[in-house]
Amino acid sequence: MINPKRFIEMTTKLHKANSSKRTGSSMKGYFVVYTTDRKRFVIPLEYLNNKIFKELFRMSEEEFGLPRNGPIIMPCDAVFMEYIVSFLQRKTSDDLEKALLISMNNDIQRSTAYLP
Repeated sequence: MINPKRFIEMTTKLHKANSSKRTGSSMKGYFVVYTTDRKRFVIPLEYLNNKIFKELFRMSEEEFGLPRNGPIIMPCDAVFMEYIVSFLQRKTSDDLEKALLISMNNDIQRSTAYLP
């Protein structure tokens, strides 16, 4: 039989370990965003200075407003967000980045034109 004092120590350690692994938090150096289809993405902070993410944040603020207590929602679906993250990981040329920005604006404006 386990000593009650030892049992309390073990459960306390387990509780502390589990509470530090909460799913709602993000790792240091990263931020969390959600897409319109409710998929969660953990993004490196270095992407905050990227023109594509700046534009996504601007569009998000325009469409959803500034989040007060809730999550940051990007105005795109998970497939597009995966494409953007992949695009940024490859560190492509400025010309391709500009073309993607133009495409983003056109596609998102077109998709919101059909909303009631």
